[in-house]
Amino acid sequence: METEVISIRVMVSLLVSGALLIWGWRILNWVWLKPKRLEKWLRQQGLAGNSYRFLSGDMKEVFSMIRQTRSKPMPLSDDIVPYVFPFLHQHIKKYGKNTFMWMGTRPRVTLMDPEDIKEVFNKCNDFPKPDLNPFFRLLLPGLISLDGDKWAKHRKIIKPAFHQDKLKNMLSAFYQSCIEMMSEWEKMVSVEGSSELDVWPYVANLTRDAISRAAFGSSYKEGIRIFQLLEEQADLVVQAMWSIYIPGWR
Repeated sequence: METEVISIRVMVSLLVSGALLIWGWRILNWVWLKPKRLEKWLRQQGLAGNSYRFLSGDMKEVFSMIRQTRSKPMPLSDDIVPYVFPFLHQHIKKYGKNTFMWMGTRPRVTLMDPEDIKEVFNKCNDFPKPDLNPFFRLLLPGLISLDGDKWAKHRKIIKPAFHQDKLKNMLSAFYQSCIEMMSEWEKMVSVEGSSELDVWPYVANLTRDAISRAAFGSSYKEGIRIFQLLEEQADLVVQAMWSIYIPGWR
């Protein structure tokens, strides 16, 4: 009897130890071995970038540069890349047009050579989209997160909506939205004779209003709550995209 109990304990201990070893190996492969293999392979392909750093990759530098850039006024220039993508801008200046950066444990490749970009587009089935953060798929399902046959099927469904003839029929809706925005500006100027105007919120509302009229036949003011919810969803998508996903950890 005692021998049987000891045997069961030994078997349970071996099973638990084996499970822990497998789990530990998978974690080690995820946070270190696989990223280092990918880094070696990317460098062999002629791409340059920072060395992989445990778990965080380049994310700390990315967020630091974004905060630093946003803390200063945007220069009056049409060169917005240094302001919108400061890390990527510096990365390309340092390593060249074909580079890679680390988003956590995953590398992101940037290609700026026209021939390389052409090859990727011509062989889209050979370059599938990367596995996304599950939260990203939950918050933003649809064409942007699909791949292969599913992507082709959904694209075929929405393609008629963007036909040139249908877009031409939307011009009147765009025109009406522009007229209303310009009327608001004229009222502000006529009251004071001159006025300093921050055009950004008006341009943002113009886009929403044009979409509402063209797609739903109503103005932005009538569907303002829908766009507020879409903005909240967009914020959550950005947070999910830039976060490190750990299975089982919210």
